[in-house]
Amino acid sequence: NSVNSGQAVPVMQEPGTDQVVSFSGTPGSSTAFGTNTKWVRVHTDGICSILFGTAPSAATSNKRMIAGQTEYFAVYAGQKVSAITNT
Repeated sequence: NSVNSGQAVPVMQEPGTDQVVSFSGTPGSSTAFGTNTKWVRVHTDGICSILFGTAPSAATSNKRMIAGQTEYFAVYAGQKVSAITNT
């Protein structure tokens, strides 16, 4: 495979703010994302489920992430991310 295949690669600036969301069997939530926030990088240190929204409350039926997983998500200003422990 050629590295230069004519495809676009999204590049983002380093984040301006780090947030740590504590979670357990009870959902935890971040503070609201700022007006200039378009993408967030989520890195988990435990198995969890996450949910985005203006007043999210994650449940184990939401998107599951494994311990050590890192993902990027498109978000809107005012949204938050919520996380809860999963297995």
